[in-house]
Parts: sequence; structure tokens; C-alpha cells
Amino acid sequence: MIIIATVVFLYYTIWTLFMPFVDENIELHNFFPPRVWAIRIPVAIVLVGVAVVGSFLSMVMIKSGRKKRAKIAAMQAKKK
Repeated sequence: MIIIATVVFLYYTIWTLFMPFVDENIELHNFFPPRVWAIRIPVAIVLVGVAVVGSFLSMVMIKSGRKKRAKIAAMQAKKK
């Protein structure tokens, strides 16, 4: 897992920091997509991550609210 993360980090770093200074005619540019994707890919990953975390938190909050309502209803029924 750490090897994959290191390879991805190095690839992205070379792509974003090194390749803009390399001449366009060099064959090394064939190994990298256009630079616009250097922004689009991380933005998409962040948006998906925020959506997943937000969905998880909302599901937990909804379940917690249901438990609290059920507990209050049980206590009120017990008082009667």
C-alpha cells in the first residue's frame, strides 16, 4: 500500500512540478495526460470524498435521532 502511494505521489509530483518546465517536443510528455487533468482529478476526488463523508455523517445522525425518539417514546409510555 505504501509503495502504491509513493508511486502515485511521485508520478503526480513529476507531472505537476517538473513537466511544465520540459520542452513539449520531448517524448516524456507522452507518459502524462494534459495538465488540466492535474487539477480536475484531485478536485473530483475531494468532491467524492466530501460526499461520502457527508452521507455517512447524515446517516449516523438520522439513526441517532431515531434512537433518541424511540427512547423518549418508551419513557413517556412507561410513565402512563
